[in-house]
Amino acid sequence: MGNRENRQLSENSLQKIGISEYKDIVEATPRNTAPAIAFAAFSANPDDILLVTPADHIIKEGKDYEKAVKRAIELAGQDHIVTFGLKPLHPETGFGYIEFDEEEVISFREKPDLETAKRFLEEGRFLWNSGMFCFKAGVFLEELQKFEPEVFAKSQLAVQEAKDGRLEIKASLDIPSISVDYAVMERSDKMKVVASEFEWSDMGSFEAIYDYLFAQGHPVDEMGNMVIGSNNYTAFVGLRNSILVCTPDANLVLQKADSQEVKKIYEQLEKQKSLLLN
Repeated sequence: MGNRENRQLSENSLQKIGISEYKDIVEATPRNTAPAIAFAAFSANPDDILLVTPADHIIKEGKDYEKAVKRAIELAGQDHIVTFGLKPLHPETGFGYIEFDEEEVISFREKPDLETAKRFLEEGRFLWNSGMFCFKAGVFLEELQKFEPEVFAKSQLAVQEAKDGRLEIKASLDIPSISVDYAVMERSDKMKVVASEFEWSDMGSFEAIYDYLFAQGHPVDEMGNMVIGSNNYTAFVGLRNSILVCTPDANLVLQKADSQEVKKIYEQLEKQKSLLLN
């Protein structure tokens, strides 16, 4: 699954690891995670077990990851919808949390403030919500149809009208934009959670990207400022721990500590129906 702009990245990655046979679904426009996962589920057989992992995560392979995935597949085979919860390492305000008891999901919690995140860490009953899932394609679609019938129907139509896996823009725009958490995960009684301890990093914020690039040796100046996406000479004056992100059609300047606020820019562009989102 991917959009028109990053499809080539996915293709290159698959070629690197020697996978030549796969289904390629290309989104025409972003519709959030519930429709995106529905596109994949409609393209699979109902009993196929899908492992859903966002592309902007870094996961260290190994025994811990294999153990978690194996258990998730076992639970998915019993018609559960499985989410992966990561043991929190520090009070994090950028992630949602899962309240759990063994493999039972008690509740999903929104991104907390710092004091609440500290309490979650102390209580030991909460896991970071990784945004990774495992389920039978048919089970997920049944739940989606139950809770969000319009998303189900219009996603199905978009897949049916797709040509060689490429979704059409008109059919895609008709689909309500909604996250899979709101659409299914927070409403289904089929949920299970696998408490996991594999090394994981959500690269969904520029703070996480900064930390990852810094660990890989990406240059920063003496005040901790970093440039991403440009080799042009850049001088930061009076700034500390700032990030400049450059793309061909837009630039972003932010304080590293304010990375979570970038979503407000996206929401603003979405309201303006900006062409930057196409």
